[in-house]
Amino acid sequence: HVVTMLDNFPTNLHPMSQLSAAITALNSESKFARAYAEGIHRVKYWEFVYEDAMDLIAKLPCVAAKIYRNLYREGSSIGAIDPNLDWSHNFTNMLGYTDPQFVELMRLYLTIHSDHEGGNVSAHTSHLVGSALSDPYLAFAAAMNGLAGPLHGLANQEVLLWLTDLQKELGQEVSDEKLRDFIWNTLNSGRVVPGYGHAVLRKTDPRYTCQREFALKHLPKDPLFKLVAQLYKIVPNVLLEQGKAKNPWPNVDAHSGVLLQVSPGVPALP
Repeated sequence: HVVTMLDNFPTNLHPMSQLSAAITALNSESKFARAYAEGIHRVKYWEFVYEDAMDLIAKLPCVAAKIYRNLYREGSSIGAIDPNLDWSHNFTNMLGYTDPQFVELMRLYLTIHSDHEGGNVSAHTSHLVGSALSDPYLAFAAAMNGLAGPLHGLANQEVLLWLTDLQKELGQEVSDEKLRDFIWNTLNSGRVVPGYGHAVLRKTDPRYTCQREFALKHLPKDPLFKLVAQLYKIVPNVLLEQGKAKNPWPNVDAHSGVLLQVSPGVPALP
């Protein structure tokens, strides 16, 4: 029923909206919801919540890959899961990419995003909804709605769009002076520079550093990566000069969308 639902979504429905809806629909398979309805003792709750969580981890790559295939691969099949490959490798295969460099990137990407504090919007939302004894599918779907916001997970898309707008206006090769002017124009228009600042960290996000090291090794001459590296040298000083940012350093989103965009075989932005 979830695949049928995804196949009938309009193509202009954002992937995060599709993901949230699909996870909500998977609630029909919740072992916790079924056990709770049957009156299990509260000391047993965790066992069924754990089973739901493990099932959800297994199903998420399939759901995400199906959404991607519908939007960018003309609805082609995600293929079969290979038990001899790890979770990340299977996911890249389901997306339709086999380049070893992209597999390694996805492994890095998923690893650095898998462990997070409990205070961000999505994690807090899942805890809040789960505290009402909503099953893990409902709690995680709610978390995805929080993650879809531009001040949270959508930020990597915002960064990529901001960078492409910058390139359209200023060209591929940009002087530091023109870049400073563009950054100031962004700030003076009441907007933020996407990908910079963090609610907790007060230095460069180590996840940004991990991605930067990957790009330096595999994509050192890519124009978009070179622009990101150039911004790393300029944006913090501008934000410090403005005097409003508690943390002027890049976060994970300043790099993640770029790496996914410029990796081998990935289609360019429309």
